[in-house]
Amino acid sequence: MDVTIIATKSCTHRKNLEKELECLRIPYHVCFVEDCADLVKKYGIRHSPNLVVDDEVVFRKQPTEVELHAFFQHKNSKPT
Repeated sequence: MDVTIIATKSCTHRKNLEKELECLRIPYHVCFVEDCADLVKKYGIRHSPNLVVDDEVVFRKQPTEVELHAFFQHKNSKPT
């Protein structure tokens, strides 16, 4: 599973989202909109933060802890 946070460098929610992913033991990487114009265009990024999983934007905002847990629980229960 490929997980990417796309956020502005000044996004105050990014660190919270990172902590949540770390608590869930979900590996991720961060791309900053200031450095990744291609991703901003590709995904139509207009707000921060965004969470992209397997090449799909799954959250265009700071998800709640419940939303994040539910998403990854469902994602991890799907057969591959």
